[in-house]
Amino acid sequence: MSAKTGSLRMRLGRPEDARAIGLLVRRVARRWVVPDQPRRVGRAMLARFSARGFRERMLAGQRFHLAFLGPVLVGVAGMRDDSHLVQLFVGTRYQGRGIAGKLWRRTMRDAIRRAGTRRFTLNASRCAVPVYRHLGFVPTGPEGRSPKGVVSTPMALTLRRAGTRGPAA
Repeated sequence: MSAKTGSLRMRLGRPEDARAIGLLVRRVARRWVVPDQPRRVGRAMLARFSARGFRERMLAGQRFHLAFLGPVLVGVAGMRDDSHLVQLFVGTRYQGRGIAGKLWRRTMRDAIRRAGTRRFTLNASRCAVPVYRHLGFVPTGPEGRSPKGVVSTPMALTLRRAGTRGPAA
């Protein structure tokens, strides 16, 4: 591991990790995502980020990859249907160390291995758009509101061939 990430280790999340996932995601969302949302939408979003919600999503088939520095959970990436990134959160004090990129690459490789996925989608919060652009995603439409009222930008990454990223020609 590089000096920037120390002893970073990753593994697939399990239902018993739901509480720790919920704590990390709520803490990061409160700081970075909720301020750009209408008040009622932010409250509903935080409620969905409960331990019970994450446990139910895992049992329903969503896969969560976790990143740890020592015993501390520092990042989580969640994928639905092996193609839609539903969460990518890194604890605020651990941002800027390449952890999001490592988590994304692990999550992407898992989906490719499991389903042969070539196109990935996500809905980016305002502050996350630059991070996702750095990871190779491009906006597929303007910022808007989901049916639940969440303000986000739809983005996608299409793999051209093995080992490459970016929009297909």
